[in-house]
Amino acid sequence: MADGGAALQNRMWCSIPEKLQLHGAMLALQFGYAGFHVVSRAALNMGISKLVFPVYRNIIALLLLLPFAYFLEKKERPAINLSFLVQFFLLALVGITANQGFYLLGLDNTTPTFASAVQNSVPALTFLMAAILRIEKVRLDRKDGIAKVLGTGFCVAGATVITLYRGPAIYSPTPNLHDSTPMLSSLGDASPKSWALGCVYLIGHCLSWSGWLVLQAPVLKKYPARLSVTSYTCFFGLIQFLIIAAFFERDIDAWKFHSGSEVFTIMYAGVVASGIAFAVQIWCIDRGGPVFVAVYQPVQTLVVAIMASIALGEEFYLGGIIGAVLIITGLYLVLWGKNEESKFAKATIQATPENGNNRTSSQSKSGLTQPLLPSSSDHV
Repeated sequence: MADGGAALQNRMWCSIPEKLQLHGAMLALQFGYAGFHVVSRAALNMGISKLVFPVYRNIIALLLLLPFAYFLEKKERPAINLSFLVQFFLLALVGITANQGFYLLGLDNTTPTFASAVQNSVPALTFLMAAILRIEKVRLDRKDGIAKVLGTGFCVAGATVITLYRGPAIYSPTPNLHDSTPMLSSLGDASPKSWALGCVYLIGHCLSWSGWLVLQAPVLKKYPARLSVTSYTCFFGLIQFLIIAAFFERDIDAWKFHSGSEVFTIMYAGVVASGIAFAVQIWCIDRGGPVFVAVYQPVQTLVVAIMASIALGEEFYLGGIIGAVLIITGLYLVLWGKNEESKFAKATIQATPENGNNRTSSQSKSGLTQPLLPSSSDHV
């Protein structure tokens, strides 16, 4: 009977169209990431150290990743050597230590909504870095190339507006909603400390994230075991944070849990924002492609705004709204250009005579099909 029930449940799940499953998974993923922004700010409001938080988070993430990396990539994992270890160490320095460190510093000085909004600039910044390093080709004689350049310009303009212009508060949540609920009021508020400094930190966070995406591309060509690369990177990032914490966080009390809320924030960051989100996003990219995953990114900003307003009493400022609109517009332009470029590359391959297939295929692999977005947001 149990087997029959399981088979029936499996058939019911399989009867749901895959496209609907993908949309549902991506919506759930955006809610998970949105919760991470709010939970991280709540952790900072409760006084959790900005060094202790990523240490515990990366410990949890590493414990979740290791079994999958070990068992699923036994056959495709190359032998490790000193060169790979150095590359993993550098990836960790950029993709985890600088990335997560700048994020927490930026979040502490701004608000969850604008931290999420600024992250929308990552695809354009990645494209800009890849173009400078000649990893990505820019064709200004085609509409896809023009769209990517314009999108990058919009994202840079949006980040500049957010950094230099805060503007008046255009929305303030009703105080009664936040203050009348003990659980919500215990989370503190999302009032920024130093807006300009926080935005600079967040731009550093996005540059680090983009740099990690660009740097990992050649590493994955030589070491094509993504889970293992992520695990090694997470391990070295953990070591780096521990070394930094040994010098700057010597208060033993900072390493202790003082409430169940602190434990919850750390567990959420490690399990939901790293472990579960990693698995869901890998599946969505495999089934729907990186562009499909990327277009859902702005949804996260909207969900963060709602959550932060309810849980943290966050105010919305005019400069942040203008900057967010520019960044999201730029994101869609870059992704549209990237999608059109991929279509053009496929059409070129299909139209090329048989004797030229190998040359065209190698050219397309050199830059045209490189994804602009991470296959994992584990290092946010």
